[in-house]
Amino acid sequence: MPSPRGDFGATVVEVELSRDYDPAAARLPGMALGTHRLVGPCGGTVAGWYAAGARHARLAHPVDLCADADARAARSLLLVRELTARGIAVDWTARCRDGCHGGDLFTHLCPPSRLDGDATGTVAARWRAAFFLGRCVYRRGPGFVEVRDRRSGALEVVTIDEPGHLAAIETLAEGVVATAVPADVRRDLVGAHLVAEQAGHLWWLPTRAHRWPFPALIV
Repeated sequence: MPSPRGDFGATVVEVELSRDYDPAAARLPGMALGTHRLVGPCGGTVAGWYAAGARHARLAHPVDLCADADARAARSLLLVRELTARGIAVDWTARCRDGCHGGDLFTHLCPPSRLDGDATGTVAARWRAAFFLGRCVYRRGPGFVEVRDRRSGALEVVTIDEPGHLAAIETLAEGVVATAVPADVRRDLVGAHLVAEQAGHLWWLPTRAHRWPFPALIV
């Protein structure tokens, strides 16, 4: 039987890691952690990098935001989600070819240093100005998932407790073939802007709340 993830999890993404956010400090002996390849589950891999001291990451390749992005772009965005969740700063270039600029789906992720396709620079500037850790974050409770989403500028709290939806979220965390998600669940989560659909896959957008960066009621 084909895997519900298809070949998504086998898509390789390379990232350069460092122990420090500052470029000058990153060049000091012992600060660079080298180039790493993301293969397989993203969450556990990034947790290991964080435990090893990584606090800055750089993606050398541009990352498409559009719906027709390929698997590497989708996996790269998923990686940026996990790096953001851990508080690891990311140096990356976003790219948009059709004017969508990601439809504001990704503005809770660490902002790109450049957005190709944003001729005036206003989209990227707005992204940087509005970003903060926990802008769209989720946490698990017994039998429910709570999402706190401020991407629209106002706080939207979504509580998910339907068993089918919770089961889907488990698989969506690492990306899953779109057809593997029941149509009603897919419709609800896409409609709530909680999943992205790229390269024939769906993946979960909110970052995991590993720790609160501010008092909980602010987030």
